[in-house]
Amino acid sequence: MDLVIRDVRVIDGSGGASYRADVGLARGRVAAIRREGEPALSGARTLDAHGLALSPGFIDMHAHSDLALLRDPDHSAKAAQGVTLEVLGQDGLSYAPVDDATLAQVRTAITGWNGGAPGDTTVDFDWRTVGEYLDRLDRGIAVNAAYLVPQGTVRMYAVGWEDRPATDAELARMKQLVAEGLEQGAVGLSSGLTYTPGMYANDSELTELCRVVAAYDGYYCPHHRSYGAGALEAYEEMVALTREAGCALHLAHATMNFGVNKGRAPELLALLDDALDAGADITLDTYPYTPGCTTLVAVLPSWAGEGGPDAVLARLRDDETAERIRHHLEEIGSDGCHGVPVEWDTIEISGVNDPALADHVGRTVLESAKARGEEPWVTARRLLIEDRLGSTILQHVGHEENVRAIMRHRVHTGGSDGILQGLKPHPRAYGTFPHYLGRYARDLGILSLEETVAHLTSRPAARLRLPDRGLVREGYRADLVLFDPDTVAAGSTFEAPRTLPTGIPHVLIDGRFVIEDGVRTDVLAGRSVRRTPD
Repeated sequence: MDLVIRDVRVIDGSGGASYRADVGLARGRVAAIRREGEPALSGARTLDAHGLALSPGFIDMHAHSDLALLRDPDHSAKAAQGVTLEVLGQDGLSYAPVDDATLAQVRTAITGWNGGAPGDTTVDFDWRTVGEYLDRLDRGIAVNAAYLVPQGTVRMYAVGWEDRPATDAELARMKQLVAEGLEQGAVGLSSGLTYTPGMYANDSELTELCRVVAAYDGYYCPHHRSYGAGALEAYEEMVALTREAGCALHLAHATMNFGVNKGRAPELLALLDDALDAGADITLDTYPYTPGCTTLVAVLPSWAGEGGPDAVLARLRDDETAERIRHHLEEIGSDGCHGVPVEWDTIEISGVNDPALADHVGRTVLESAKARGEEPWVTARRLLIEDRLGSTILQHVGHEENVRAIMRHRVHTGGSDGILQGLKPHPRAYGTFPHYLGRYARDLGILSLEETVAHLTSRPAARLRLPDRGLVREGYRADLVLFDPDTVAAGSTFEAPRTLPTGIPHVLIDGRFVIEDGVRTDVLAGRSVRRTPD
């Protein structure tokens, strides 16, 4: 054995009862498990783990670390939480597959999520295909990463930013791009159906793309068309669409937000139960917090996004068009704001690209407007223009009873939706997994510790069809977390969002310490985790 972990409480990820054992690691895998009373193991190194629990590494089913993994070798935001695998390419917008023009556009469109705007040289964008991006990850990263082909980027590449149905030739090109991405190792397809240009796709187009995903045994991961007004109808749309395509479905950050959905989580869960009982293949992920996080430009109506970022800025600069945007936002309910009239007191600025605008951060749009003696739309419009659409926001529109009900569901998994950009990011980026273990399992008893670990490990591994991850079993990869069940907690708060968690002293990937005695090592054991062909 390379390492023997002695006298540890094994929470193996199955959801079954925990047990005490010695666990031996060799050549990056779990080589032996000896329960109490069985012959002891010996190895080159021994770790006394009395008082600690050992679980599989946590799988973040919804991550926005597409550039952070390349830019920040430390990546303690996730490594310190016990995350050993992240799923990237989320919400239909990421950096492969692209050509040069598409890459420039997508870099501008999601600079608020990831940085990397045109002119930013902290990352060398030396890839264009999905396979080339995964090869880049294979040079060594902090944690492992899987990738979803982003449908919005694919549409941007093949169709552009026009709000219209794709032609037959354009649809064929999109299907080809999705197939190539899956062949090169992507695990599925994502969409952001409140983000342009992905939201311009109709159900017929999405169904055809999902047929391609089904042919490769991948899954579809939509940020669907509404989490506010019409949320249940939006969930129904995704369930019906994937059933028609014969495609597995994973619902991204499956929340029920805004005032119209207070207390309505049971309706969503009943919808899912009916579909599951009828044979649908469905999973979902959530983060254990009530506010959401996105970019300020995302709340604009879809027609304002047609033509891409430069066209959006031109519309914002035009007084007459800007007034139309305001009318849709404040009086009608923008589709970008989930069909609900915007409430500026719920939208907190969490980050800006231009440091000269930093005084907005930590204030709601309403607070910032009052400080300037102007209407909220005037402040929001100016910020969008001056920050070139790069501002991020927290949207305080969630409901705790919905969060708790959904996390109990039988197909639930954990996802941080962690945006690492900004002066005041959402604490979920640094705290999701210890927050599940500490607050919701230990303190509130919403789930048992064994159940919670299963939600964060074996369930997502099964969705990703990973045959040797997600459980503490002999022969499985030694992607492992040692944590103290009595003290594990998220350190991050809304006031101090970049604070690291407590109670997670050791994290291993392929049997190598990524976190040791609570300190990040210099090990870069992470690699791409690619779709395994049948």
